Amino acid sequence: MNDTIKLLQSHRSIRKFEECDIPKSLLRELVCSGQAAATSSHIQAYSIIHVTDKKLRNQLVELTGGQKYVASSSDFLVFCADMKRPLEAAKSTGENVVSGMTEQLLVATVDVSLVAQNIAIAAESEGLGICYIGGIRNNPQVVSELLSLPRHVYPVFGMCIGYPAHDPDVKPRLPVEAVLKENSYGDDGEQVAAFNVTMQNYYQFRKGGTKNVDWSNNLSPLFNQKLRSHMREFLIDKGFEMN
Repeated sequence: MNDTIKLLQSHRSIRKFEECDIPKSLLRELVCSGQAAATSSHIQAYSIIHVTDKKLRNQLVELTGGQKYVASSSDFLVFCADMKRPLEAAKSTGENVVSGMTEQLLVATVDVSLVAQNIAIAAESEGLGICYIGGIRNNPQVVSELLSLPRHVYPVFGMCIGYPAHDPDVKPRLPVEAVLKENSYGDDGEQVAAFNVTMQNYYQFRKGGTKNVDWSNNLSPLFNQKLRSHMREFLIDKGFEMN
């Protein structure tokens, strides 16, 4: 196993950070590393908002559900799917262009996700820690207003970056056999059942016996509570009509 694979397999979400700033030159290199990610048809349908204003960071803490590390991390980035820039570039050629297609939404969302993961890996290679903040989508309209995001741009997630102040365990993942399927989609019930036991033991150890759930139980709120049903209307208002 080489050093790159070891780094990838040692990822943890970091939620406690040292009071130490990341050098601006390093942050720029991290973003350059993000830009090196694959991008569909070289469209580069993403923008990153570097939130440096402390008052704004504190507002984002509340908007993301009270995640205090949004403010306490050295840097906080909001990753946006951005079809505005490529649409305007295409229009400038004088050709007729069509906007609001579902494929455009998918392309921009995939593009920005690849960029973010490259930045995450680059950051961890420099001894930094990161934490993705999906809570940005709790209040996407307010976030968009605070960050002055125009039509055809939407905030996908945030990322805290900084020097780790704790050393959490690596969280287990599903067995490879559950996700790597050969030629067709087969049954993975046996692997899921085994993983439920693994995760129940993990939560018991991590929470000192105070959290007695498995993987399946932990997923339930995502399918009956944390639905973010506002996202469809928000995306349509943003110009992603999903035609």
